[in-house]
Amino acid sequence: MDNEINIYTDGGARGNPGPAAIGFVVMTGNGKKIFGTGKPLGQTTNNVAEFSAMIAALQWLLKNKKSLGEKTNTVNFFSDSQLMVNQLKGIYKIKNIRLRSLIIQARQLEKQLNKIIIYCLIPREKNSLADSLVNQTLDQAEQLLH
Repeated sequence: MDNEINIYTDGGARGNPGPAAIGFVVMTGNGKKIFGTGKPLGQTTNNVAEFSAMIAALQWLLKNKKSLGEKTNTVNFFSDSQLMVNQLKGIYKIKNIRLRSLIIQARQLEKQLNKIIIYCLIPREKNSLADSLVNQTLDQAEQLLH
């Protein structure tokens, strides 16, 4: 649908905590890829990386709000992080202070976007585009160190 944007996010750390990266892919409701990126985070945990990916995608949306147009009223986030999706949906309590601050940051970005935001849990195999961006980014960062 033209009024929807679908975003696939992923974050990962090798070692947990360890070298971490994020990846996200933005697609139209019709499945056309608009944007995709990966970014290294340095040393952090898997959970922080997952939230960081979603926040980076929200920031991208905010920067590109005008070009996406007013017709776009719904943003569907797809992630394979059960913890993140269920915390954002209010199903799981947020006990970790670092994750709580990331959720607060996400909520502020959501308000600025003024769109319907839906968080969806998907199986890992359906998140291969974002996952491959995370792994490519981690591999590139690793090569730079050697």
